[in-house]
Amino acid sequence: MSARVLDGTAVGQAIRADVRPDVEAFTREAGRPPGIALVLVGNDGGSELYVGSKLKSASESGIRADLERLPATASIDDLLQLVARLNASEVHDGILVQSPLPKSMGPDAERRVFDAIDPAKDVDGFHPVNVGRLVQGRASLVACTPSGVIEMLDRAGIEIAGTRAVVIGRSDIVGKPMALLLLNRHATVTVCHSRTRDLAAVCREADILVAALGRPAFVTQAFVKPGATVIDVGTTPVSDRAVIEALFAPGHRRHTAFEKRGTLVLGDVHPSVEETAGALTPVPGGVGPLTIAMLLKNTVRAAQERLRARQA
Repeated sequence: MSARVLDGTAVGQAIRADVRPDVEAFTREAGRPPGIALVLVGNDGGSELYVGSKLKSASESGIRADLERLPATASIDDLLQLVARLNASEVHDGILVQSPLPKSMGPDAERRVFDAIDPAKDVDGFHPVNVGRLVQGRASLVACTPSGVIEMLDRAGIEIAGTRAVVIGRSDIVGKPMALLLLNRHATVTVCHSRTRDLAAVCREADILVAALGRPAFVTQAFVKPGATVIDVGTTPVSDRAVIEALFAPGHRRHTAFEKRGTLVLGDVHPSVEETAGALTPVPGGVGPLTIAMLLKNTVRAAQERLRARQA
């Protein structure tokens, strides 16, 4: 029996529909739309596409979105100066600096940038102040991908409270905030990583399994309890024909897509898990569309909270 497909595209569209009236209400009250500044350093192709999608989505929702570009030769000080200017901007309620940053900026560049963004404008939810609030269960700006997963579970009617949840991956961007969000919703949470012993056995205990490790098709049926909800956060481009042929039979729609493009974006979950899970997010079309939708939601929330703070 095939798993129920959790359609992230539909949920993302629903979130955007919910955001639009809030954008309109804020614009009437403040005399301007909510605003976000997107910062892009260098010319990474993947980042260009992702930022372009964010700009388009924001504009369609009535949100002001401005692209700030720096060349790949820019220094970390150049970037921090730009962040300081955007922190002082009256028309930008959110700031997002697109990752990855050029290696020439240093190994701690992203941390320094996250720390420099005004927590009230941190629509990515990465500032230590916002992470601390998340730990205490009182954050309003939370990392977009994990908060999108919670939205999906809620809208799909999947119970969180009282369940056992396992998160594979402990990144600051997905794994850790995902675990905290589930914990704050009264799940019993286990975080797994590269040193977890008997990983498959631990994962088989989960009612909700979140895979966020960046290894294509790593999570097989051996990891999944029958009927479990499986959330696949992985998005890894794969151009190795042998990998595709091992995962998909000739004539399968994904095999056909590979033949057409020469590459496929694969998740962390093996296709065979569809036969075991009760509900499953596809890749693409699962978690991905939620990330941008939650970015829009965070931008509006940041704008509303900044307006209330000025009125207080």
